[in-house]
Amino acid sequence: MSEQDQPQSIRLDKWLWAARFFKTRQLAIEAINGGKVHLNGQRTKPGKTIGVGSRLTIHKESLEWEVEVCVIPKQRRPASEAVHFYSENETSRLQREKLQEEQRLIRAAAPRPASGKPSKKDRRMIHSFTGKER
Repeated sequence: MSEQDQPQSIRLDKWLWAARFFKTRQLAIEAINGGKVHLNGQRTKPGKTIGVGSRLTIHKESLEWEVEVCVIPKQRRPASEAVHFYSENETSRLQREKLQEEQRLIRAAAPRPASGKPSKKDRRMIHSFTGKER
């Protein structure tokens, strides 16, 4: 794709969707309206046009990205290509990876509820614990 074929600007919600930060444009719009996305340090609207060099701060659940727009795509591309649409701040990436690792360890340490129906032994323990004997 040559420089002339590539668009110079795009709507913010469309770029977030194309860069695969959100699954749908509607989710991107809701995040922007909810103050979860900042353009150059300021709250913005979904229809705001952005170009190469725009700086975005994106909050999604407990994660945060600080990115700079590098490419304005014509259409949504696979995730392997979408990561080239932006460059992420190194401190942002390290902080996000650390938080993801902590969350993974917490989930691994948490007890998982038994799936399915309780066994006869489990039912007896439940009845003795709650004091409800047959």
